[in-house]
Amino acid sequence: MSIKPNCTFGYFLVFAFFIISSSHAQMLKLPDAGINFKCKAGRTIGNTEIEVNWNAPGVKGREGKIWGTSVAYFGYSVLGFGSNVESPWRAGADESTTISFSNEVSINGKKLAPGTYGFFIALYPDSCVLIFNKNTAGWGSYFYNEDLDVLRVPVIQQKNQKENKERLDYTFSNQTDHSVEMALEWERWRIPFLVEIDLIHQTLNSIKSQLSGAMGFDPPSLEAGAFWCYQNNVNLKEALEWINTAVDPNLGGINSFKALSTKAGILSKLGQKNEADKIIAGAIDLASPLELHAYGRQLLRENKTVEAMFAFEKNYKKNKGAWPTNVGMMRGYSAMGELTKALDHARSALKQAPNAENKKVLEDAIKTLESGQALK
Repeated sequence: MSIKPNCTFGYFLVFAFFIISSSHAQMLKLPDAGINFKCKAGRTIGNTEIEVNWNAPGVKGREGKIWGTSVAYFGYSVLGFGSNVESPWRAGADESTTISFSNEVSINGKKLAPGTYGFFIALYPDSCVLIFNKNTAGWGSYFYNEDLDVLRVPVIQQKNQKENKERLDYTFSNQTDHSVEMALEWERWRIPFLVEIDLIHQTLNSIKSQLSGAMGFDPPSLEAGAFWCYQNNVNLKEALEWINTAVDPNLGGINSFKALSTKAGILSKLGQKNEADKIIAGAIDLASPLELHAYGRQLLRENKTVEAMFAFEKNYKKNKGAWPTNVGMMRGYSAMGELTKALDHARSALKQAPNAENKKVLEDAIKTLESGQALK
């Protein structure tokens, strides 16, 4: 007797194998075939991280046909899908463009809380409105909701740029220690805006946070925090507590000129000059030539010319004219208006210059002094 094959059972086995195999298979990774490039850019200002994510469309032969058209329309448009309300341009392509800030910032002077935001722009022929929105997961502007706007900032775009930017880009330029200029650049338009941080406030909060943990038992960390406060003339009473702990011998404290001069500087700013003078008098012998020179320069920045000159003279005599003691004497005499003496020390310092950079600085200083002007 012949047995006929059970085709149905065979097909079931193949199908079951396919299902089981598929459930354990990994998705094959292939390059993004989209015509809009996925992009990411960022910058750090102080302790603040900035990151922008966008999809970059290309001009693709449409120069002069981008702005004010269906590609990047003016004002607001009903897109016919999603929330189907008047919506601004998505400032990119495909998914919503997002910008994140790790700390509070100001956008052209307007404060914005830390967080990640959907970024949109209402375009007009001669101006734009930047829009920071709580919705970060939308697709372009299709699900835009005005009620989720957090901040709107009017800006003026820069048109007719020399370079035709093929791909939409977000750039960072003109960075300082507390600000950076961001800009959307595409085709021949540039839409800039200034991002600023409160560097002093944010840095102080960061220092306090760090010293509230294990670093609060570390003398070098306490010294560094106190020195920063001294330099920036903030939080001086707490800084004095930090430096007192840092130099306390019972806690394994630091016995160095830098630490003791920091304590003296803080005491002086708090009006306790006599105690500050006593500490400096006892710390001078601990200073290296570079440390004593740096201390004198710090006093000059505080407009304490007499005290600075005392430090420079002490350094010059103690270290017998070694580098950079002549530089200090040049700076001190210049600040006191004794330009001839400053020039003599400048010429002596030039002979001792350890590298080309210092030599160039001194050559420029000599030219300034020879012209009868004090050094800045």
